[in-house]
Amino acid sequence: MYIELSSSRPFTLDFTLCCGQTFRWDKQGDWWRGVVGEEAFEIRQYGKTLEFEGVNASFIESYFRLDDDLPNIFLHIDKDKNIRAAINEFKGLRILRQEPWECLISYICATYKNISAISQMLANLSRKFGEETHLDSHSFYTFPKPEKLAKAGLQELQECGLGYRAKYVSETARLVCKKAFDFERLKKTTYEKAREELLDLPGVGPKVADCVLLFSLEKLESFPVDVWIRRVILKYYTKHFSNEFIKRNSARESLSRTDYEKLSYFGRQYFGSHAGYAQEYLYHHERTHR
Repeated sequence: MYIELSSSRPFTLDFTLCCGQTFRWDKQGDWWRGVVGEEAFEIRQYGKTLEFEGVNASFIESYFRLDDDLPNIFLHIDKDKNIRAAINEFKGLRILRQEPWECLISYICATYKNISAISQMLANLSRKFGEETHLDSHSFYTFPKPEKLAKAGLQELQECGLGYRAKYVSETARLVCKKAFDFERLKKTTYEKAREELLDLPGVGPKVADCVLLFSLEKLESFPVDVWIRRVILKYYTKHFSNEFIKRNSARESLSRTDYEKLSYFGRQYFGSHAGYAQEYLYHHERTHR
């Protein structure tokens, strides 16, 4: 199947899938292959044409957020030369509309790990606790349901490479099952309320909550702060902070909860209702130019 893109709807598949927002995609040749929810599919792009197998066009439109008016978003977040450089280099990068449960566990596992290690953990979890599915001659595994991870023993989870995160994954899975945690409801509530509820879950700190809000719960104003975004802010946006704040955070390796909140609030206020797009462009630009 095919989708033809217009110049008014920029999209670049490679930028979108390799920018660090998702961890279970694999590229072989021109084709990207992965599983979203219950659906295994493959997709490639040549020019303005998307070719895909395993799902229908509406699935592709939704997952890759082709409904986002990217040119209009650029107009709103284009506040300075730094974000402008990122937009010009990576125009077509889109925020994905990920499945919330998988996104939540992915970012709990992502704490203090690089992308390769995160991908390996999630692959191990899916192979051990997910369901096998196929597309052509390729085998895939769906992401395990909350019930499966809630019943799993800590040792089984640790064998997947989770380490201390195994306890958080287990406890969060049990709470999600016990409380019938309603991700769809969180999509409809405010950023602040949804964030507050996520922060009640084990292993979910401000950064994890902000990532889940941005990548799976329709909160495009969310502005996650990690080492790369802190570096961007300390390099290009110092005039918005006190000298004491800049000096303290330049000297520290870790980021305090209070300082995280200040940086995230700055991003939301400065870039507005689509701050999450600015965050992802700045993040990817800084990481690729390190």
